[in-house]
Amino acid sequence: MARLLRQSVFTLKNLAQARSIQTSASLKRIYEGGILETIGDTPVVRVHNMLSETAQAKGIKLYAKCEFFNPLSSVKDRLAFAIINDAERKGTLKPGDTVVEATSGNTGIAMAMVCAQKGYNCIICMAESFSIERRKIMRALGAKVVITPAPLRGTGMVNKARELSETHGYFLSRQFENEANPEFHAQTTGPEILSDFAQQNLDYLVLGWGTGGTVAGTGKMVKLARPSVKIVLSEPTNAALVSSGEAQERDPKTRAPTKTHPSWNPHPIQGWTPDFIPSILGDALADKVVDKVLPISGDEAIATSLRLSSTEGIFTGISGGASMATALKVCDDAEPGSTVVAILADTAERYISTPLFASIEADMNEDEMAISKSTPGYQLDPK
Repeated sequence: MARLLRQSVFTLKNLAQARSIQTSASLKRIYEGGILETIGDTPVVRVHNMLSETAQAKGIKLYAKCEFFNPLSSVKDRLAFAIINDAERKGTLKPGDTVVEATSGNTGIAMAMVCAQKGYNCIICMAESFSIERRKIMRALGAKVVITPAPLRGTGMVNKARELSETHGYFLSRQFENEANPEFHAQTTGPEILSDFAQQNLDYLVLGWGTGGTVAGTGKMVKLARPSVKIVLSEPTNAALVSSGEAQERDPKTRAPTKTHPSWNPHPIQGWTPDFIPSILGDALADKVVDKVLPISGDEAIATSLRLSSTEGIFTGISGGASMATALKVCDDAEPGSTVVAILADTAERYISTPLFASIEADMNEDEMAISKSTPGYQLDPK
């Protein structure tokens, strides 16, 4: 009942906001309040060179909302900022406190940034399977990083964060259950998209899920203003938790997961699909925010990310490649003249040590050596 009441208030409050949006706010040039003022208002760019002949013949328009324009290069900057501000307003987070969270990396990086700017201590719990560069970025931002065993998966790092919070009295940000997460997307990400497409068609919004906050808040807001928009959710083919239709076992009090979902398997799309369905996503599914679920393979995600880089100059991570690969499938099946928007969650620089860059050599290849040898000077001696 409490959730239904909150949802009703949320719906009434945001419906008017959604319908009143006309134009995007222009970016400022100077931010006197610091780096956190630059969060949000990310650009939407047209994708020109990726569409199939079928989609081109139908006059499909494809766009990417580039969340790597946030200050720490991912959509999770919004989440961290929202959760910390909400805790400050409620008085549950006070000066000098320590924030602890479990994350695959992007939330931890964002949380470390927010804590650094606001003066909080930050501890991040992360499974050892996630990329090395994420750990280093968080430590560079002043956070302490506690690594948990890979076989314990996402639930292991979540349980470690909870254990640290209960033992030491740390503030547990609970990104997977915290309602400040989807509410901030409803206040920012959704309105930004509606503003950008206020004077033109918007038919499909495509994105993946990690906490479910982006689809819950953005999807709900977009549908309030434009009910005809189809929200397409993607997830890994070998970890298709939502597609399975199997319920997630969770603690009735905290709504946190109590065990790994039976449909989960390891996958390379970091940031997507932990080994459980978060309560935030469960609520969005129950509220019928999502119209369709399209699984995508890790290989497709990696190939599409690299293709975005080499043909569009859009440098996004594996999850961004997964969202775009899904969007391309939507484009092929969409009605003529449709407009499709894919949300790209982060930057490819966070994946240097992952399979995304496995085919990218550090040394010169044969073509590059041939170019070098085409003129007589300044040639590197072969190793």
